[in-house]
Amino acid sequence: MRVVVCVKQIPDPASPFELDPDTHFLQRPEDQVLDDTDRYGVEMGLTIAEQTEGSVALVSMGPAGSLQGIRQALAMGADRAVVIDDPNLRGADSLATARVLTAAISREGFDVVIAGTESTDGYSGVVPQQIAELLNVPLLSFAKKVDLEGDRIRIERQTDYGFDLVEAAPPAVITVTSGVVEPRYPTFKGIMAAKSKPIDQVSAGELGVTTAAGQEIVAVRAAPERAAGEVIEDEGDAHLRIVQLLEQAKVI
Repeated sequence: MRVVVCVKQIPDPASPFELDPDTHFLQRPEDQVLDDTDRYGVEMGLTIAEQTEGSVALVSMGPAGSLQGIRQALAMGADRAVVIDDPNLRGADSLATARVLTAAISREGFDVVIAGTESTDGYSGVVPQQIAELLNVPLLSFAKKVDLEGDRIRIERQTDYGFDLVEAAPPAVITVTSGVVEPRYPTFKGIMAAKSKPIDQVSAGELGVTTAAGQEIVAVRAAPERAAGEVIEDEGDAHLRIVQLLEQAKVI
């Protein structure tokens, strides 16, 4: 199977970050890391490719920088990568992001597209769904387990009360949760091999996608501090005050 995995480079969460004083956008350093949630998608893609004698291509949108995060995914075993680095995409919303990624995925050709449920620097959680709609293929979302059964893909979709069994025939888009597999650690051989694997850096225009004005952040304010709570001393009637507070909060 031809597997395409959507990945994202993000600033190291363990490092301090700053916002641009003029645009309020996150200032992204040259050295970015692979989003931790995407490690599970890469591992799932490698597992499917190994079972079907297929290949794994990475697709990523954002500033390329030193490509540190992309090479981390290549060191895990992915075959190649496409990085869409275009200053005109700065501030792109989720739909614009999905259109660009869809164009890159379509150019690569695919049987299965894999993504995490959401990125840890954006948390919109809707890009994979939009990609599936634009590709006009089924979406198998929130997979906590993925199995290939003949010409069908079956997943266990995580729910609040357990899981649903969902299946579809490829081509399809799958979003995976952090518990779907245990990501492998890159070996020294894999790290060295990643240096020579092909990385195609393109713009949105080269993919045939017309860019539009991105989102604008007009202001950033610190969240208000949590106010002190009320201490209720129980002299036998504390429950009455608690009921009163719950009624004021419209909880009861």
